[in-house]
Amino acid sequence: MSDHDPQFLDVGDPLPGQKDSSRRIAVMHRPETLPGRPQLFWLSGFKSDMMGSKAVALDGFACEQGLACTRFDYTGHGQSGGTFEDACVSDWLEDAVAVFDRHCNGPTVIVGSSMGGWLALLLALSRQQADIVGLVLIAPAVDFTEELMWKQRFTDEIRETILREGRWAQPSAYGDDPYVITARLIEDGRKHLLLGKEIVTGCPVRILQGAKDPDVPWQHAMRLVQALPAADVTFSLVPDGDHRLSRPQDLELLQRAVMEML
Repeated sequence: MSDHDPQFLDVGDPLPGQKDSSRRIAVMHRPETLPGRPQLFWLSGFKSDMMGSKAVALDGFACEQGLACTRFDYTGHGQSGGTFEDACVSDWLEDAVAVFDRHCNGPTVIVGSSMGGWLALLLALSRQQADIVGLVLIAPAVDFTEELMWKQRFTDEIRETILREGRWAQPSAYGDDPYVITARLIEDGRKHLLLGKEIVTGCPVRILQGAKDPDVPWQHAMRLVQALPAADVTFSLVPDGDHRLSRPQDLELLQRAVMEML
């Protein structure tokens, strides 16, 4: 783990209904100790934070290798300001771009988990001139607000509730608090959809996917593979892997994927 408290970065505009002039984003940046190698940039999943097991393991790996490593909490997540329910994909992408621009000035490997995989692709597309040397995507939930939520998981009743009331509380399998899904989240997600067209990242992509993932089915990850025809793509399917992919053997697979990029 990093041996210091998080820094705070002021990003963008306040969320709807908030009076602050910007959003305070918590960031943990580990400086390099062995210069000359790419740095790591971590993007967490939906309602996850930078103290999750994979993020901490990646930071520990960076420490062992002497690499710089940056991780942060999105608006409404972890130690950052804002309310989760009020934020959406555009806000979280703006957070990611701001932290990336502040801390990643040289060759960088972006590692994204679940929603972080979607944001990693969006970040790479928005920073084509940056020195992004590779993407490692863990159960990448590309377009999840539309393809996995709105079209697949949500019943007519749930969709009607969101349209009528503007929100719906979805029970979470990973904690006591429900996920509040808002109409703003769904509508905003449609601005960032990637599947169904060619995605030109300009760098190699490694995808790690659990075959027993109930949240992001492996077939969904394969749609992403098919959208990356021009990229150097490797798809690794873990036969007994779930969505988290945070067991010791999963973390070893993640480290090997990152090492390939280095």
